[in-house]
Amino acid sequence: MTTTNPRRQCERLWAANKYLVLSHSNKIYLEIRNYLKNDEVSLDQVQDYIDQALDLPENPGQVVNAFQHIWGYFKKKATASEKEMFMVQLDSYAAGQIPQQCLVQSVKELLIKYPNRYLEESTLINGGSK
Repeated sequence: MTTTNPRRQCERLWAANKYLVLSHSNKIYLEIRNYLKNDEVSLDQVQDYIDQALDLPENPGQVVNAFQHIWGYFKKKATASEKEMFMVQLDSYAAGQIPQQCLVQSVKELLIKYPNRYLEESTLINGGSK
């Protein structure tokens, strides 16, 4: 069912893209969060913010921050070895030793064991912007 409620549309777009935005720019991430506190919101404005973030080059520090937030969904469920593996991968990514896609793949593997619809619908995990 498609909704025509602008706030609901904005919230859905934001929910799908928040970690993707965070992986590019904490500043724009915060701008969108603040924008969505307004009484009136526009889907086009939220998409413009998302597009601004995606136009920025990949920033390893921002990517690590986003994946640390994502890890929060698993921290109480994952085993100690899963945590260690994920943290080693974060360090390896930050050091330029592995691509971001390795982090995405690790999250996908965790999602098989520990399903989370919210993360499964994240554009950072499933690719591209919605």
